[in-house]
Amino acid sequence: MRRQRLSFVAAAVATVVVVLSGGAATGQPAADDAGRATAEYLVSGARGTDARTEVGGTGAVINSIEHGMLNITATPGEARDLRELGYRVERQEFRQRASGRSAMDFPRKDSGFHNYDEMMAEIDKAVADHPNLISRQVIGQSYQGRDILAVKISDNPDADEDEPEVLFTHQQHAREHLTVEMALYSMNLFTDSYGSDAKITDMVDNREIWIVPTMNPDGSEYDIETGSYRGWRKNRQPNSGSRHVGTDMNRNWAYKWGCCHGSSGDPSSDAYRGSGPESAPEVKLVADFVRSRVVDGVQQITAAIDFHTFSELVLWPYGHTADDTAPGLDAEDHKVFKTLGEQMAQTNGYTPEQASDLYITDGTIDDWLWGEQGIYSYTFEMFPGSGGLDGFYPDDEVIDRETSRNKDAILHLLSYADCPPRVIGQSCDGA
Repeated sequence: MRRQRLSFVAAAVATVVVVLSGGAATGQPAADDAGRATAEYLVSGARGTDARTEVGGTGAVINSIEHGMLNITATPGEARDLRELGYRVERQEFRQRASGRSAMDFPRKDSGFHNYDEMMAEIDKAVADHPNLISRQVIGQSYQGRDILAVKISDNPDADEDEPEVLFTHQQHAREHLTVEMALYSMNLFTDSYGSDAKITDMVDNREIWIVPTMNPDGSEYDIETGSYRGWRKNRQPNSGSRHVGTDMNRNWAYKWGCCHGSSGDPSSDAYRGSGPESAPEVKLVADFVRSRVVDGVQQITAAIDFHTFSELVLWPYGHTADDTAPGLDAEDHKVFKTLGEQMAQTNGYTPEQASDLYITDGTIDDWLWGEQGIYSYTFEMFPGSGGLDGFYPDDEVIDRETSRNKDAILHLLSYADCPPRVIGQSCDGA
């Protein structure tokens, strides 16, 4: 039996203020454009994977867990459903995080985080400083028309070389701003350290590295639009036939979409899976980009990490089933995932486990990358290790420490990108 993750958050969580869409500092939970609020709750009695899956199956989003106490974000209807299932559900109070900053940006105390325009400027600077190592391409636009980029880092960034490719994606969920800082850290690490760090130089010379710095720019900007945090998770795409806005992009991928009670069909839910697979335009364009890396019938991307916050975890497929093996993932595949995941976790101090050890999810990027594309894909849940909604909003003083914390892990993945099964002593065709 796999070890269950039951100890990564204090049960009595501090909470964060979010504001209503009108922007007033009301001390109330986040609401979508229909005005129906989601709130933070503590759920008692949900011990074990099956119970957590039952909680998640209502559409509630589980933020953190300890000894059967769950911190969740849920609509009033989802909270009612949980009470009807027999769980004790207690709503948490929110407290204001002072802004001290004009709207359309992070609170002043968190000014070290990059908003969308600042992120784009940082990328443009890197391209100008290192044109021989980095290029950027617009792979499409978000629902509201913001460019979504794929940044390529290689010793020949304008050529498509016959080298293993690795993909790093970030910020599927709007409120997970630390992941954008992770993207910028990686970009600068691979370019600024080239020529002076032998291992980084070797990886850049012999790999093609793709970084998607944000998949959800609309949601990210909406989350900080008032100068305070909204606690927003989804994208900003309206839902036909509903006044509720947004799709949970990491429930919208076209593998086992909606299969297994691991997402919600209710547009008001923070775990709403969308009207169909890849119905979120941002998911489709990243999926199309991944599909475009199939050359002569062979997927060139061999490994990937999708960065999230929080809980300090290294997760691997599958998320849609509690079984270690399933169609498309045999015992040897599982051993590769587990071994490589555990090795990466040794470098950053995260807890390694199969995604479904937490609870069942469906329509996720990792399951799609592996199940449809054969890419060894991981999710990194970054800092902090515990918290309620406030866990999504760490102070900017942690940025340098918590991004650099993953340096050795990403280099370790890159080192095996030529043949991930090599980690268990297996060879690859042509290796």
